[in-house]
This record gives sequence, C-alpha cells and structure tokens, in this order.
Amino acid sequence: MMIQQKTLWQKSQPWFITVVVAAIFIWGFTGVPLTGIKSTAGQVFGSILDGLMHPDWPYLYSGDGEDLVTALLQTLAIAFLGTFMSAVLAVPFGFWAAKTSRKFFSPKSASGKFVLTVVRVFPELVLAIMFIKAVGPGAFAGVLALGFHSVGMMGKLFSEAVENIDRGPNEAIAAAGGSTLDGLTMATFPAVLPEFMNYTLYRFEIAVRSASILGIVGAGGVGAPLIFALSTRAWPRVGMILIGIVVTVTAIDFLSGQIRKRLV
Repeated sequence: MMIQQKTLWQKSQPWFITVVVAAIFIWGFTGVPLTGIKSTAGQVFGSILDGLMHPDWPYLYSGDGEDLVTALLQTLAIAFLGTFMSAVLAVPFGFWAAKTSRKFFSPKSASGKFVLTVVRVFPELVLAIMFIKAVGPGAFAGVLALGFHSVGMMGKLFSEAVENIDRGPNEAIAAAGGSTLDGLTMATFPAVLPEFMNYTLYRFEIAVRSASILGIVGAGGVGAPLIFALSTRAWPRVGMILIGIVVTVTAIDFLSGQIRKRLV
C-alpha cells in the first residue's frame, strides 16, 4: 500500500493556524488598558494567599449557627431545593418544547422553545435581586432564583431527550390499540427517565456553584459571609470559606459523577 506524502501546506497548516491564533490574542490584548491595576494589587493578592495558607479554623464550626458548616449546608439546601423544584416544573415544559412530529415547523414546539429561551435569558444573580425585592432577603429568594432559571436550562435538555428517544415502542402501543397516555407511561417515560435524572444531577452540580455566590446579593448561602469577610479584609476567614467551597463543590462533583455513571 502506497503511503501518500503530505504536501508543504499540509505540513505547515498547524503552525500557520497557531501563529494566526497567537497574533489575534496579542492584537486583542494590546487594546486592554492596564492603568486600572492598583498599586496595592500585589499586597492584596499576597494577603489572599496568606489567608489560604493560614485559614481561620475556628470559623469552620462553632455551633452558634454562624459558622462555615452552617453556611455550606444552607448553600447545599438552596441548590437542592432549587434543582428539585425546577426538575419537576421542567418536565411539562420539556414535553411542550419537544418536536415529536416530522413536520418542518411545529407551532407547539416552537412556542415551547421560545418560552424556555426567555426564561434562560435572566441570570441567577439578576433573578435573585428581583426575588429579594418580592419576598425579602434570605435563602427563599435564592431557591426561587435558582429554580426559575433552572427551569429554562433543564426544560431545554429534557426536550432534547424526548426528541431523541426511539419512537418504535410508542408506535407499537398505538398499533395494539393503546391510548396516548399508555404510550406516555409505558414507553416514553421509561425511556427518558434515566436522561432526566442524569440532567438533574448535572444541573445540581452547577446549582451548588451558583448558590455559593447568591449570598453576595443577599439571597442566602455562603456568599454572604464571603462578601463580609472580603469587605473587612479578614483574609484568614476568606481563605477558610474558599477552602470550604472548593471541598464541597469537589465532593458534589465526584458523587454526582459516580451516580451518573450508573444511570447512563
């Protein structure tokens, strides 16, 4: 078998692409003003590193409800309730937005996708500020913000799962005289349930990260003590909070990944 020799362009193409991408990056950074960096930036960065190296260990747990463990548990509760609420509400939206017919344009699916797109437009922080004005500051506003935003995200994923299932079992049930409800309960739901659970766990991972910063605007969670510690320059406490967030998010990602491996 004769091996075809590469041309000069094929050999130089990767290097050419690398040079072009590097030139674009260099050109882009030349317009970034560096005058905004304060003279104390190095000192602040060093203080943060020192706080990470010497965290405020007594703040980890004190039993008075104002410690890091309590704040992290509240963050996990906000993420769990927001994800659970959105997972339930996203199911009908997912079926609404799913295109199950072979028509080029489906008004039902198009309207459902439009609604989910509108819901996804608003970030969690913006929603948290809006819900704080409606229900007051606290964890409840964080749950509503995460839940409302996650409906748009999970509804889109659920609709794609419904669109990708095999329609053979549904057609067999219909041919045997079964109703639409029979096809939904005996064919569609068993097929999409593992995907729904997989997407829910994945969304929970993201919700934990989002809930960690909602406290910055007063929506509960570990973000509130973090912003207070930053404003008072309590760097050892900042380091302790950041370590707690990293450990919590890492543990959630690991456990969620193990569960998702068994579902798929």
